Amino acid sequence: MKPLIPFYNPTISYEDNYAQGPFGLFAQSDKAEKVDTKPSKFLNLDVNLPFGIPAGPLLNANYIKAAFAYGFDLCVYKTVRTKLQKCHPLPNVLSVHPKGRLSSNLDTVLADTNYDQPLSITNSFGVPSFSPDVWQPDMENAVKSASKGQYVIGSFQGTKGNGEIEKDYALAAKLVRETNAPILEANLSCPNEGASKLLCFDVDKVERIVKEIKTAVPDRPLILKLAYFPDDERIISLLSRVGSIVDGLSAINTLSAKPVDASGHPALGEKRPEGGICGEAIRWAGLDMVSRLAKYRQKMDLKFTIIGVGGVSNSEHYHQFLKSGADAVMSATGAMWNPLLAIEIKKSL
Repeated sequence: MKPLIPFYNPTISYEDNYAQGPFGLFAQSDKAEKVDTKPSKFLNLDVNLPFGIPAGPLLNANYIKAAFAYGFDLCVYKTVRTKLQKCHPLPNVLSVHPKGRLSSNLDTVLADTNYDQPLSITNSFGVPSFSPDVWQPDMENAVKSASKGQYVIGSFQGTKGNGEIEKDYALAAKLVRETNAPILEANLSCPNEGASKLLCFDVDKVERIVKEIKTAVPDRPLILKLAYFPDDERIISLLSRVGSIVDGLSAINTLSAKPVDASGHPALGEKRPEGGICGEAIRWAGLDMVSRLAKYRQKMDLKFTIIGVGGVSNSEHYHQFLKSGADAVMSATGAMWNPLLAIEIKKSL
């Protein structure tokens, strides 16, 4: 099959993608084929297909509307903050070529612009955000664009140095709630914070953040976006503290690695020696994390929803995640380069 043009253009800046995108087939969403499916339950909501696009590629309402048109029924609006945060300079996206499967131990990987399938990429944006006066009306616009059985999930993140991080997460949640987004997702796994310093590994802080968010916004389901947990002890610890409070867990975000160019220099620049890796190389980690979350959900008699993410690029991968215990599945890299992915999955049912 001829490779499709990605709906996010990695050769231009985040700001230009925001203003000019989406690209490829997403720019022709009026021509999208509609495929009907039997509705499923997701967080007690009727969803056409429990499949969508996670936090990252859907920059604004224009991207969300195109994704809905192409059958991605769970669309996460790119993570927002309580104040303006600039994007990292280019490059923000590069193809990476691990030798075998990527480990969770900060592997060094070759990075370039050869976007060959099966595809893995590094992404390094720094979780940019426009100020609330920009993103709130746009997110509200995105929410209104959902058809029956489709949902916008509002992703948000607290910012270090902006007062108590717990309070900033709660404020961000309230700002998202004001857009009428039906579902909230707290990003606790930003790879830019360093592989060993991820917020989701600090269980005490996660518990405080979750309680602040639930107090601030008690009437919306709350999903936590997690990284890959190498050991079960951390999973058990997290679930024992917040597993009965949150409504869903989304896993995984990325695996961190060290992308280098052909000369061995940091491919993202000297100031960014590490980057998050997504796509084909991390599917094993997504499946592993989902199966372990499902195991302990059953053992601990918990009810949270599991959203499986990582390396999903065809219908077989979608079904693998469901068999591993996921209640819903999302694809970022796979969907970016194949906007027809949701339609293909619906046709496979």
